[in-house]
Amino acid sequence: MSDSQLVHCTAIAFEKGGWLTAVLLRGEPGAGKSDLALRAIDTGRAELVSDDQTHLAKRGSDLLASPPPTIAGKLEVRGLGIVSFSYCSDVPVGLIVDLVPRDKVDRLPAPNTEELLGIEIPCIKLHSFDHSAVAKLLLAISRPDSDIVR
Repeated sequence: MSDSQLVHCTAIAFEKGGWLTAVLLRGEPGAGKSDLALRAIDTGRAELVSDDQTHLAKRGSDLLASPPPTIAGKLEVRGLGIVSFSYCSDVPVGLIVDLVPRDKVDRLPAPNTEELLGIEIPCIKLHSFDHSAVAKLLLAISRPDSDIVR
């Protein structure tokens, strides 16, 4: 098993307990990965890691997200083009978000995880274009699981 891989997703970082934590936004083309990342960055609560492609590397018990060098600091903003942003690298992944159609999001989902490079990461489903999507991301990354009744 390789200790790194390139995956099709957008990654953004949030502050959690004084440290940055990456969220991987996955979905089909047009699912809203870049759009949701832009909205989260625009709140001032998130920073870009990478758009469209993310390099994942296992380091000890952490899964770290970084941008490939060729696209570091670049975010596709539909209707404008490729826009430069500040970005961060080597951010531990704390959450995977699968962006799905609204009818595929469970109202009260069971806790779920996914293994990437041998590391279990919490995983949720969201509809990117809901007005509350950024707020839901913030809740999911900042609240302990014990605060969420399922």
